[in-house]
This record gives sequence, structure tokens and C-alpha cells, in this order.
Amino acid sequence: MRIGTALFAASALWLGCAFAASAQQAEPGTPARLMVTVNTQQTAEPVSKYIFGSFIEHIGPLIYRSLWAEMLDDRKFYFPITSQQTEASARPGGFPGMQLRKWRPVGPDEVVVMDKDHPFVGDQSPRIALDPSTPHGISQAGLALVKRRKYTGRIYLRGTPGTRVMVSLIWGEGANERQTVTIRAITAEYKKFPLSFTSGADSGAGTFEIVGTGSGSFHIGAVSLMPADNIDGFRPDTIALLRKIHSGMWRLPGGNFLSDWSWYNGVGDIDKRPPTFDYAWHAMQPNDVGLNEFMTFCKLIGVDPYVTVNAGFGDAHSAMEEVEYMNGPVTTRLGAERARNGHPAPYHVKFWNIGNEPWGTFQLGYTPLKYFVLKNNEFAKAMRDADPSITLIASAKMLEPMALTGENRAKYVDNIAPLFGTDIDWTGGILKNCWGTFSGIAQHWYEGAGTHFDIQKAKALPLDAPSNAADVNYDPTTLEYARHAGDIILRHAEEWEGYQTRFPEMVSHHTFLSIDEYAYGGPGGRGRMGPDLKSALAYGMLLDEMMRHTSFITMAAHTMGTSSLNITPTGAVINPVGLVYELYGDQFPGTIPVAVNGSSPQPPTNSALYAEEPKVSSGRPTYPLDIFAALSPDRKYLELAVVNATDREQKFDLGVTGLQPSGPSTLWQLTGNNVDAVNPVGQPPQVTLKEIPMGNAPKIIPVVPLSVNVYRFPLAAQ
Repeated sequence: MRIGTALFAASALWLGCAFAASAQQAEPGTPARLMVTVNTQQTAEPVSKYIFGSFIEHIGPLIYRSLWAEMLDDRKFYFPITSQQTEASARPGGFPGMQLRKWRPVGPDEVVVMDKDHPFVGDQSPRIALDPSTPHGISQAGLALVKRRKYTGRIYLRGTPGTRVMVSLIWGEGANERQTVTIRAITAEYKKFPLSFTSGADSGAGTFEIVGTGSGSFHIGAVSLMPADNIDGFRPDTIALLRKIHSGMWRLPGGNFLSDWSWYNGVGDIDKRPPTFDYAWHAMQPNDVGLNEFMTFCKLIGVDPYVTVNAGFGDAHSAMEEVEYMNGPVTTRLGAERARNGHPAPYHVKFWNIGNEPWGTFQLGYTPLKYFVLKNNEFAKAMRDADPSITLIASAKMLEPMALTGENRAKYVDNIAPLFGTDIDWTGGILKNCWGTFSGIAQHWYEGAGTHFDIQKAKALPLDAPSNAADVNYDPTTLEYARHAGDIILRHAEEWEGYQTRFPEMVSHHTFLSIDEYAYGGPGGRGRMGPDLKSALAYGMLLDEMMRHTSFITMAAHTMGTSSLNITPTGAVINPVGLVYELYGDQFPGTIPVAVNGSSPQPPTNSALYAEEPKVSSGRPTYPLDIFAALSPDRKYLELAVVNATDREQKFDLGVTGLQPSGPSTLWQLTGNNVDAVNPVGQPPQVTLKEIPMGNAPKIIPVVPLSVNVYRFPLAAQ
């Protein structure tokens, strides 16, 4: 994830960020009668299940509070423990959305010393000086507790024999508003002790306390607390919801975090993995969720893993060993290590990506293109030596006017053709210098409506001006907002087809495009309680456009996977955007796209004026609706996706060439009362996805306002 887009990306990732909602506006005139024709005899490549994928990165709360069930922060004691705020623990410049809860001394500050001589894990472990009568120790406040819910965990302790340690879960201020586990069998060597509690009340301010009495001291090595119903360490509520979405694949781990992460720290005994500092996002990483946990997670939610290797500070040797660890038989050195870590069978990870956004100068370990192509080739050879069967995806960035700076912007912003194949064209450089090392190429984007990149304004900018100085704002209607999401996909498809023209072997070798990271936002689209119905309309059009390019768009990973849910510490629901992925992930994997035509062209674009717009509008001539059609894999059904991003009912006449609809049909309808509708946790959903039985396919089909719809029509046997 590009640091320059972090604030936008944060709005696409976490629940507390918001855009100002825009009012519904009038659309241009619609046809009196919309005629739509579907030709079932004109087909394209099947829709890959992998285009409904997701991406996740170790930043903020995206893994350690949304997916992983651990309730305690800094459970391996990376930070000093003091009653004072420290610069290190404040994490200046960290990712928005997650402030770590801190351990605080119970007793004077001086009773807690961070012992660096013989730490249990990492660089230090807290040593607590004891008093015979006054409990000394540490505590962490701010835990969310649920009445009668059971919590289990473990703690590693050593100390002066005779020490009595009390570990308590506290849900109130009264003497009886806590439960305590007393541990007396303290020895000079670390021992693991089980913990079990049941909360006596609901609380958003619970406290976990570890104190002791006696003489001498005791050390705390590591501690963990999770709800007892966790599934292999993961939250059962978010796992159940993500399993419903049928994402196909998850790209993990990835993002800027990856370029400074050693996979070696993410395997083995979870309590002995050292916490490390993530210099990309200025955060401590506990290393609890590593490679094995990611594979468990993928199995739990029913998706295939797609692994990115560290090509920032990492090297080809570590990448080769990572492939061997994941895919090697137990007869290999690292396959044997995987077996010792509890998984004898190889994971057989098929998809591998070399590096995260290596084109970004912000990237840790950044290497210029002329050298990165050498690095890519070295990585590819080493990784294939470990497993020749893997599918490799190279990291690149298609050349676009919006990214030009300085003299390149002044000279070429209105005609970038001379820059293809130069040192600033990462995709062209990979195609030219790395051919044979990859099967697909990755592209990332974070964009939204509400801003045009004005070409003439860009040409007139001072050379040292940032490119966004050429932006001009506009107020999109809801339909324009939704349509622009599909336009972004079409613009990238046009660019890809340009590369295919320059490198025709891409077509004959079936080189594919993987949109490894993307998120759509802009004015409106995210209410105070997460993505709203307006966002859902846009993502419907976005996915429709992806499915129109199945000859080369075969993988995509939405940023982030958890942004399909609204999540609190004790609950979760699928939000409106997640409902779109649930609907499409259920209905379209493996389907065979068929031709759609209509009587109402989409409005033309202004690509001559604004560089972010495609040459033609996305969609088909079915304005104001967006319509995509496909045959089921067995060709027994016609599936029709219809997005109505207007505030009134639309109707269309449906004509079908070839296979004919026959028999009772079904409609899956996603809608709400207004564009700002959201799905808050713990409240009735404002956006719903309903299955509605229909009779025989009507000739005239009504489409309710502000809705994403999938119609399934049985087809007559031939």
C-alpha cells in the first residue's frame, strides 16, 4: 500500500473514518423504453473465482483485533512499562484506527524493571519486585467483556520460590467484580500456567491484572487472553461472516509492512516469536499471526492463499526458503521444520507474488527499475528451484499521466506514448526485461470519484509542483459516483490492452492481470458506521466491469478483506460492500459471460480533458442501468446482474438470442431506503440482501431504485 495514499486507504479499511455524504442528485434523461438484448451464443472466458478476492496487511486493527482473537496488546512486552506515556509507546505517525493499550505498574513505577539479561522472548521481560503484604505487578485496562462469556489463556512465570501470583479479570470497581486465578508453583525457571475466567458483567473498560506478593521478585515471560470460543486463535464471528462471502482467494501477507518483515519470525512457537517494530507503519508487531496462522485462516474461510514475498529488505534466498517451508515435502530441511511446527503436509500454495509496490520510492528497500528487474529474475529462479509448479506474479505499475512529475509531466502528460519502455514504466520494464519469470502482473490502485485530473492544468504546473495540484473537484451524482468505479477498471483494461499491443506474446502466453490491491471511495460512500449503500452500488459496477474482461483479469484483491465487515470488539456484521461480494461470490464464479447490448448508450467520457477517465464509458448501452450477463457453468441458467444507481424504478425489455429463458426464476436483491443506509453492529440492518422467488421470466423487468440485483433464469433444454 502506497504511503501517499494512506489516508484514503485508511478510509477504505477501518470503521471510524468517514467521508461527507453527498445528496442524491438528478440524473440526465433516461430513455422512455430501454431495450436490452442478451446473446447467449457470444461468450467469453469463464469468470475466475479469484476476482472476488481480498487483501490483508499487518497494520492497525486489521488482523490483531478484527481477525485474531487475542485481547491483550503487547503481550510479549516490547514496550517499557511505566505510568508515564513514552515516545516509543505513543507510536508517532502510526496507522490511524488503533492505539495500543499499555501495561501500567500496579504499585510504584520502580517495582517494574524491564530485564534485558535473560528475556523470555524478544529483548526484555518485566521483573516485578515483591512485597510481603502489598501486591505489586502490572495491569492493562480497556478490554471489552461480555457477561457470562468464558475467557481462557496462559501465562509464563518464573521467580523466587514461595511467590504467590494473582492473575485477575476485572469488570467493575467492587471487590467482587473480578475473578482471580492464584498461582503458587513458581520456580526459578519459566513455567506455563493456564488461565480461565468468566466475566460477571458486560464492560467496555475491563482490566487484566497480574500481581504478586512475597519476597524477592518474579518475571512475566508472555501472557495471552482470548475468548474461549476462538477457532484456532481467530474470532469465530468474523470467521463465520467471511466464510459466507466466498472470496476465492486472499493475498496475505502484503503491503508496505512486508518489505521489513522476516517470515522466519512468523513461524514456530507463537509465544517465543519475538515482537518486532514495523518501520513502514510505525507500529509494533507481535508476530502472532504468521505463515501457519494465515494458512489456517484461509482454510477456515474456504479460500486459496496468495503469498507475497519480501523483495524490499528480503532476498532471493529467503524467498526460496519460504517457498520450501510452505510447499516442500518433509524430506526437505524446511518442510521438516514445518512438520515440527504442526503441519506435516505441504500447503501447496500456488500463487506467489514477488515484492510489494517495488516501484514506490517510499518502499523500504526501494530499488530502481533497472536493478529491480535483476532482483525479480533472481527471485523467480530461486523460488522455482524450490517448487517449479508455482504461479509467479510480478509486481509492476502501469504508466499513467496522473503519476508523472517534473519534466515528464510537462512534456508528456497529454501523450505518454514516448515514455513506454523507459525507466519510469515499471510494467513495460518487467515485460521487456523479465519475460519468462512470471505468469501474471500485479497492479494496485486506490481511487475515487469527486476529482478530475486536468491535463491542461497539469501541463502548466511548475516542475516542482506535486501532481495532485492538477486536480479539480466536482460533485458527482450517485449514478456518476457508481459508474466511475467501473470506469477505473475499464481504464486499466485499456492500458493493459495497450501493453498487449506492444508485447503481443502476452496474448499468446495468456499473461494475466492481478489487481492485487484496490479500494474505491470519494465523496460519500462511507458513512459514520462504515460503507453504505452508495458504496455497494459502485462496487457492483466495479465487479461487473471486471467480469467483462475475463480474458486477462483473473485475480483481484479488495483492500482490505476486513473492510467487508463492520467490526466492534465484541461483534461483527457484513456491511453493504461485503453484501455485494457475498452476492457476486455466490453467483458468478465459473460463469460464462455472454454479450449484452441495448438501446441507450452510456454518457461519453471526457478523456481528452481528464486523464483519469477511460476513452469510453464502462458498462454496456443500457443507461442508466449497468447490466452484465453470464451462463451458469452447466449452461442451464442465465445470470443477469443489474445495478440501478438512480433514485427511481427503471424498467427494461429483455430479449434473449440463443438459449431461451423458461420456467420459474429467482431474484437476489440488495437495497436500502437511501444511499446513506449502513449496517451498524448490534442494530437492524439498513441494507439487506434478499432472495425473492419469481415466476417465468417477464419480458419487461422492473428494477427497484438504489439496488444491486442478480436474476437467475432457467434456460430451456436444447
